[in-house]
Amino acid sequence: MIRAARRDDAAAIAAIWNQVIRETTQTFNSLEKDPEALAEQIGVQPCYVADDGGRVQGFVTWGQFRSGTGYAHTAEHSIHVAASGRGKGLGRALMAMAEERGRATGLHSMIAGIAGENAGGIAFHSALGYGQVARLPEVGWKFGRWHDLVLMQKML
Repeated sequence: MIRAARRDDAAAIAAIWNQVIRETTQTFNSLEKDPEALAEQIGVQPCYVADDGGRVQGFVTWGQFRSGTGYAHTAEHSIHVAASGRGKGLGRALMAMAEERGRATGLHSMIAGIAGENAGGIAFHSALGYGQVARLPEVGWKFGRWHDLVLMQKML
């Protein structure tokens, strides 16, 4: 079931996100998420979770792509599914909710920023109708090396 995140989901969201931060280049951020800060963010910024029998298996959240009023109708999202939740359609369901809620609130487009080496993330977004609009060489630094950032976009 996809539902709006609650403050008490923050620890589970942080656990999923922090594993990605520690172990992958899916995000170039190396600072782990603080559950208390995430709890404060829930309700301020859209966030939905994939709840599988009371256990949070994934989440999607989004915010304005860049600052300034001219970007108010474009959002960038973050989506992550726990290893135990993959292959069940949870990522697709989370993105469907994000796009539906985005349309309802006046978003015109969604942006995905994906590590160039994350072939799975690129394929996932491509299957959902996102097209690659840019590849920024060596803009991310993590694990002692440079990484490309692929920007993909979908018009809502």
